Amino acid sequence: MKREHYTEVKLPNGMKIFCLLKNEVKLVYSEVQDYIKNGIELHEGNTVFDVGANIGLFTLLTYQLCNKNVKVYAFEPIPEIFEVLQANVQRFDAEKLMVFPYGLSQESKSVTFFYYPKVTIGSTMYPPSKEEIDELKQTLMQNLIKNLNIGWTSWIRWIPPFLRQLIIDNQIEKGFQGKQVTCQLRTLSEVIREHNVEQIDLLKVDVEKSELDVLLGIEDRDWQKIKQVVVEVHNLDFKIEKTTSLLKEKGLSKITVEQNPFFNNNSIVSLYALRQKSEEK
Repeated sequence: MKREHYTEVKLPNGMKIFCLLKNEVKLVYSEVQDYIKNGIELHEGNTVFDVGANIGLFTLLTYQLCNKNVKVYAFEPIPEIFEVLQANVQRFDAEKLMVFPYGLSQESKSVTFFYYPKVTIGSTMYPPSKEEIDELKQTLMQNLIKNLNIGWTSWIRWIPPFLRQLIIDNQIEKGFQGKQVTCQLRTLSEVIREHNVEQIDLLKVDVEKSELDVLLGIEDRDWQKIKQVVVEVHNLDFKIEKTTSLLKEKGLSKITVEQNPFFNNNSIVSLYALRQKSEEK
């Protein structure tokens, strides 16, 4: 991808980064701040896995919070997004912030992803159903206008409600017009072995409905290495219950489930899990 396909933007913390869509940056920047709460901590010298890194906003936040003394493994399978992620870490510290052009799952394989250039953060291996798109439209109608001030949402609040819904419907329909791309997947345990990772202080997972696939790709012998997990869960087919049960089974017994106000009346939640000190070996 040529450089002219992405641009530069300044974050609220003063960092200048590359991005594909300026309107997404404010939303995602706000979202990644919420990963460090409910007992989740970052310290200098930590090792962090950023699964579903997109352009690297959480990777860069981690770098800043740890005073540049951190090792991050960041994974992004969509080639066009990965190129921007790579450009961002090269700007700051490509030695400590390591990026990988593949996703994590239950097994190593090539799969088809659905890449949405106008909503890159929605790109996924599991495209949304009509019901999910309708749910998203309602979420935007009820929450986006009052909670955010980005792009077209900065002026939509000033027009009549019936027109708002038409505009939101149109934006969503256009946003989910994407293309199929072939991406590579590996398992988290394969990465642990390949890079001799002894401990993962924080595993962050935001992979658009593939979160359980990522966790099921961790072998029993590697779970004890993982001290904290924060994962975005799309609560379809009882995924909250399945994810919570799996994490408790693997020793991460302190679990908090919380929903970002932006996702009110939506099925998306954040799950925070910690390994109690007494359970660490």
